[in-house]
Amino acid sequence: MHGVVFWKARSGCDWSSKNFFVAKDTSELITWQDRRSDNDFIATLPKPDSHLSLATGFGCVTIFWFLKHRPRFLEGFTTAGTIQDYVVSMLCGLETCVMTPQNAGSWGYFNTSTNQWNLEILEAAGFPIRLLPQCIPSGAIAGHTCMDWHGIAAGTPVGAALGDFQCSVYSCMSTSTDAVLNISTSAQLTHAMPAGFTPPNSPQSNSPISYFPYFESSYLAVAASLNGGNVLATFVDMLMKWTSELGAEIPESSIYEKLIGCALTQNTNDLNVLPTIFGERHSPLCFGKVTNISPSNLSLGNVTRALCRGIISNLTSMMPAIYLHQAGVTRIVGSGTALARNQVLRQEVEKAFSQISVVYGQNTDSAVGVAMVLCDRL
Repeated sequence: MHGVVFWKARSGCDWSSKNFFVAKDTSELITWQDRRSDNDFIATLPKPDSHLSLATGFGCVTIFWFLKHRPRFLEGFTTAGTIQDYVVSMLCGLETCVMTPQNAGSWGYFNTSTNQWNLEILEAAGFPIRLLPQCIPSGAIAGHTCMDWHGIAAGTPVGAALGDFQCSVYSCMSTSTDAVLNISTSAQLTHAMPAGFTPPNSPQSNSPISYFPYFESSYLAVAASLNGGNVLATFVDMLMKWTSELGAEIPESSIYEKLIGCALTQNTNDLNVLPTIFGERHSPLCFGKVTNISPSNLSLGNVTRALCRGIISNLTSMMPAIYLHQAGVTRIVGSGTALARNQVLRQEVEKAFSQISVVYGQNTDSAVGVAMVLCDRL
């Protein structure tokens, strides 16, 4: 949703191989995890006409970085989009990129109330607006396949690319009283805002809750944490490096299994872990820390349990249970690979939201969600 890839119109791919295309005249994908545009750089950028704050890894922020540091790089391309916008453009043979408000809002400098890019602001700053995609409604058709593709006939309608987060929510949020908790690489807790809700006129940079465009001019209230499954992955990677330095080689899968097994035997302990090792968008300089360390709480199970509890506690500090109660939420639908594979995380979710029913989605998946969106509209 936030990432950007650049390509040349008319030569962004090669269809010479039967039934599939090969990327050509494109840049590498620059993801939301790109850290080149730090806070000092973002502070030099013009203020957007949008309720969504800017952050490192956002498409327009990345383009501004190239404009300042590598302007000749941008001269080699005619258009840009998210990676899924690129795929749609290649499938349809489009000469320009089309983008939905869901992805455009995630790039920055896009007003979701008017569904317009901040063209005057960007032009005044020298931004290469020629690279900006054309915006079309979320759920709209972008075009039709220009060639046969993996058994799909030429001429098949192709939907415009949608936000993976919004589609994950769509796949499992069955009523307006549901909230969705997703923990994969990062983590998000979200619920639907009432019909007619209008977001603030300007970014609330210190607020942990953002309002993402959804469908039919509606919005999701989102606590979007940068720290989720990636924190556990970092912990496992650290343990692998330690054991390797000690002369032992243990497979990653075995470490995960052992960690979860040990933590399941530790239901309570007083070790506290703040797992924000990647910072947070609303508090980028708040990094991780471990407190209340004692000789009795340093077992592998204790540390893993505290780490899992910290991931959930960080999310609930952003969107507390009482906030969900006041918003009318009666059920939380859990989703995401990290949550599905980690019973300890699920236990901590159920403790944190003990007054709200928690269920785990069977078909909670962005690919399922986007299929549902298009089927519902076609």
